[in-house]
Amino acid sequence: MSLRRVVVTGLGALTPVGKTAPAYWEGLVAGRSGAAPITRFDAGKFKTRFACEVKDYNPDDYFDRKEGRKMDIFTQFGLIAANEAIADARLIEDDVDKDRVGVIWGSGIGGLTSLQAECIAFANGDGTPRFNPFFIPKMIADSSSGNISIRHKFRGPNFVTTSACASSSDSIISAFNYIRLNMADVIVTGGSEAAITESGVGGFNALKAMSERNDAPEQASRPYDKERDGFVLGEGAASLVLEEYEHAKARGAKIYAELIGGGMSADAYHITAPDPEGNGVVLVMQNALRDAGIKPEDVDYINTHGTSTPLGDGAEVKAIQKVFGEHAYGLNISSTKSMTGHLLGAAGAIEAVACILAMQHDMVPPTINHFTDDPELDPKLNFTFNKAQKREVNIAMSNTFGFGGHNTSVIFRKISE
Repeated sequence: MSLRRVVVTGLGALTPVGKTAPAYWEGLVAGRSGAAPITRFDAGKFKTRFACEVKDYNPDDYFDRKEGRKMDIFTQFGLIAANEAIADARLIEDDVDKDRVGVIWGSGIGGLTSLQAECIAFANGDGTPRFNPFFIPKMIADSSSGNISIRHKFRGPNFVTTSACASSSDSIISAFNYIRLNMADVIVTGGSEAAITESGVGGFNALKAMSERNDAPEQASRPYDKERDGFVLGEGAASLVLEEYEHAKARGAKIYAELIGGGMSADAYHITAPDPEGNGVVLVMQNALRDAGIKPEDVDYINTHGTSTPLGDGAEVKAIQKVFGEHAYGLNISSTKSMTGHLLGAAGAIEAVACILAMQHDMVPPTINHFTDDPELDPKLNFTFNKAQKREVNIAMSNTFGFGGHNTSVIFRKISE
């Protein structure tokens, strides 16, 4: 059985550096940091008092009051990004067969805001169980894919992937496979996350995973810098419309890129720490290259997981050098988390969008906040430090790794007949 080709026909994004896909790209190329003091709650007593929030977000700008109250903020984010991608792909106006359109979404945590609020309200009460009737539908991670499909009457495959920070990359691979195996013609995929809450920030602080650079938050996310001290928590969403190639051609859809391969692996090492030798990361990139049917030297750009943690960044660089050999020095490597922070389960989706737009514009977004070389990292590698770089990008890889040792890699190529 031959596999069908899969292309990208729509993009959407709601991020800390831009609230649409074009604005997001503009923020990346400008090297804009999304980090600032937390406004969602009083973080004065927390070890980390800053994050990458979606700026000036007001649900009333997107939903009527009654509708917005039925959704957790992570679902709101997801629906906004998906709506943009669906409109961009002209799925509604072209009147596609909605029985063949699915939604496969990713979220690592789901409705944390709603969960926290309901638990606090109960704990502060007299023990009488007074819960919001929408509590469970708002909290569960699959409310995102459910709301997107309900809004647009898409009746194809519908579910959510949850694999920590690899969640939305896994959703992209799942959508890819459903289309190329002829189980759907179009799938709206991506991911959303909204974990900038007391429990989210406090929990990651307890793990000692986040930067505590409160005196200069805009410089706190510094992947591959010697002084990196942890990731910066981000929030938001991104969406891609994936479509079978002939189906897209037949309706005259705009085609951004072709999705040509995806790989998955497990570190099988530790619940939070990466394998220091990067063995699982080596395997996932090899799997993705094999699935795509390309050689390492065909890749032009890698959007790395690059969270700005001391262990994680080094392990990924080791893995890249093992897989790509001498070609590693001809690659552009960058971590856009230096600008957006780490969107957890939505990271893979927003970084996939960055890869696609890098190919569209032949421009590699930078890794900002580089001040001091890390002697443990090869200085001959091109980390695209501090400034975007023009170069022809025909094939781009996006790496995403999650707590639990989940590794995912996806590969996009400029469209060819």
